[in-house]
Amino acid sequence: MTVIDKLAAFEGEVPSSGATGPRTVRMPAFGISGQPTTLISLVTASLLVGAWWFVTEYGLVSSLFLPRPAEVLHQFVVVARDGYAGAPLIDHVGASLFRIGLAAALAILAGIPLGLLMGLNRFAKGILDTPIEFYWPLPPLSYLPLMIIWLGIGETSKVTLLFLAMFAPICLAAQSGVRSLPVERAQAARTLGATRLQLFAHIVLPGALPEILTGIRIALGVGWGTLVAAELIASTRGIGFLIMSAAQFLATDVVFVGIAIISVCAFSFAHAVRLAERLLVPWRGRG
Repeated sequence: MTVIDKLAAFEGEVPSSGATGPRTVRMPAFGISGQPTTLISLVTASLLVGAWWFVTEYGLVSSLFLPRPAEVLHQFVVVARDGYAGAPLIDHVGASLFRIGLAAALAILAGIPLGLLMGLNRFAKGILDTPIEFYWPLPPLSYLPLMIIWLGIGETSKVTLLFLAMFAPICLAAQSGVRSLPVERAQAARTLGATRLQLFAHIVLPGALPEILTGIRIALGVGWGTLVAAELIASTRGIGFLIMSAAQFLATDVVFVGIAIISVCAFSFAHAVRLAERLLVPWRGRG
C-alpha cells in the first residue's frame, strides 16, 4: 500500500481493507437539485431573443441603436462571404484566437508555478504579491499607452496586454488554492512517510487544482473582455478591430456580429475549461 493509499484509508476516503469501492458521502443540496440546467438556459436565451425581436419589430427602439435579429443574421452571412475592413472574417477570427491563445498559454505557464510558489513560500508571496496586487485592479486601457511606448505597435504589445490581464487571476487563484488546503491533510501525509515531492504531487497540486481551473476560466473571460482594447493598437485584423471599425461607421449590425462571435468563442473556451474540470477534478461538486 502506497503512502497515498494509507492517507486515503486514514482519512476514511476508502476503506483500509476488505472493501470493493470508495465510500460515498452525500452532502445536503441546500435547495440545489444537481439537475442539468441546459433546458433552463435555452428557455432563457429564447426569451431574450424574443424580447429583442419584439422591441425591434414594433419600432420601440430605432434600428440604428438595436438592429433586428434578422438584420444581424443577414449581415453575418454578408461578412462571412465578403469579409469586412479589407480582410475575410476567418482572418479576423484567426488573428484574435492567436492572440488570446498565445497570451493564455503564457499566463498559465507563468501564473500557476508562481502562484503555487507564493502559496508555499512566504518570501515569494512577500516579493510577488505587491506588484501583482498593484496592477491587477487597473483597467487594461490605463496601461495600454505604456505597452505602445515600450513595445511598439506590433503583436508583442497586444499579446503582452492580454497576458497581463490574464496572469493575475491565474496566479492569485493558484496561491489561494494552496492556502485553502487543510493543514491536517498535509500533516497526515508527512506522518505516513510522504516525501516533499509526494506531498506536492499528491496533496498540494490536486488540492489547488479546482481553484486553478476556476482562475483560468475567470482569466479567459477577462482576456476576451480586454481583446477590443488590445486590438486598438494599430490593428488591421481581429474581431476587436472589426467591432471598432464598424462602430466608426455606425454599422450597428456588424458590431452585433462581432459581439456574437466573441461571445461564441468565449463560451467555447469556458466550456473547454469546464470539461477539463470534469476530467481532472471529478470529486468537485457540480452546481
